[in-house]
Amino acid sequence: MSAQPTFAEALAIWGRVGLLSFGGPAGQIALMHRIIVDEHKWLTEQQFLNALNFCMLLPGPEAMQLATYSGWRLHGVKGGLAAGLLFVLPGALVVLALAFIYATLGKVPAVEAVFFGVKAAVLVIVVEALLRIAKRALKRGADWLLAAASFVAIFFLDAPFPLIILAAAIVGYALGSNAAHGEGAVHEPVPLARTAATIALWLGIWILPLGAIAALLGPTHVLAQTGAFFSKLAVVTFGGAYAVLAYMAQQAVETHGWLTAGEMLDGLGLAETTPGPLILVTEFVGTLAGFRSGGGSSWVMGLAGAAVTLWATFAPCFLWIFAGAPYVERIGSNARLSGALAGVTAAVVGVILNLALWFALHVLFEKVTAIDHGPLRLWTPELATFDWMAGALSLLAAILLLWRHMGIITVLAICAGLGLGLRTML
Repeated sequence: MSAQPTFAEALAIWGRVGLLSFGGPAGQIALMHRIIVDEHKWLTEQQFLNALNFCMLLPGPEAMQLATYSGWRLHGVKGGLAAGLLFVLPGALVVLALAFIYATLGKVPAVEAVFFGVKAAVLVIVVEALLRIAKRALKRGADWLLAAASFVAIFFLDAPFPLIILAAAIVGYALGSNAAHGEGAVHEPVPLARTAATIALWLGIWILPLGAIAALLGPTHVLAQTGAFFSKLAVVTFGGAYAVLAYMAQQAVETHGWLTAGEMLDGLGLAETTPGPLILVTEFVGTLAGFRSGGGSSWVMGLAGAAVTLWATFAPCFLWIFAGAPYVERIGSNARLSGALAGVTAAVVGVILNLALWFALHVLFEKVTAIDHGPLRLWTPELATFDWMAGALSLLAAILLLWRHMGIITVLAICAGLGLGLRTML
């Protein structure tokens, strides 16, 4: 690794990551790998993969938790807080502004046009990272088989994400590791009392403010309801936001009546095209729920709804990371447990391939349908809906990134500008 950065140096990089974290988990993981491992070498390849595997096992947005772990690895709790918050806040501010605009004006075509170009560039970043991670992570024949099996299971069979990861961990544990990473290294024991204290502290930070809101305003108040609902959601969000979107949409639309089904789809579209984790779609829902609650100023209630939703969604992420992070390197130094992580690594490559292919289909085609053929589920694009503008921008991004080796910010800016221009003129 290169020399450890100062906190100020790291802070600037976490801000850059947060501003550029487009493209869902695959794009965000790709971006962090490029910046943290390739450019600055703050984490080794194996440390990054161990952390990614660990975050994949947790509920919540894995990319945000990977950023939090990376910050913790460099500068402890303050580093983890800085990295995690800066990963979320830029996107949260954008989603908040767009949610308010949407609540008052409806859709915003110019914003959609800008992010249309951004998505085309992110597609290339995702593919580049997938190839790089696969080359470094898949070292044995068993790794390739696990990666292929996990891709088939999640893309074609719609298998539950936690089941895929669990199966890969079991297979990896049985196979063991040819050489545990860091084997023989001395790791300072982590007192269970310290872990228990961390859990108690972050449980309090997460739950007590939401409990106080419910006690002051009553359990039926919209802020109490959003706090309770999104806290439950935070505990079951294994496999990223897509794993719970159907449940969240059903509850938000049919049970609570916070927004319509069409508005839910619009919110998802905004979250997909803005920086930050896709789970920020919860902020869109919380903002509209507060804005329309009729409990006072619409703007104040919308802001409060967004704040409560963000708190309930992301406070648990810091709990999982700060409680579990001290054990990640210890797991990697044990041959059997390292084998389990290697199995998870291989499965994660298959999962990222699934995300990349799903993302590519939805960028390049205007209409993609999931068609069931018995136990098989096939994402099938309508060829007539191929978006030549998205294809052209993706090709341009590939030339600029892979051949000319331009910086990510430059390429994103070029594609965003061209996306706006093309959508405006045509």
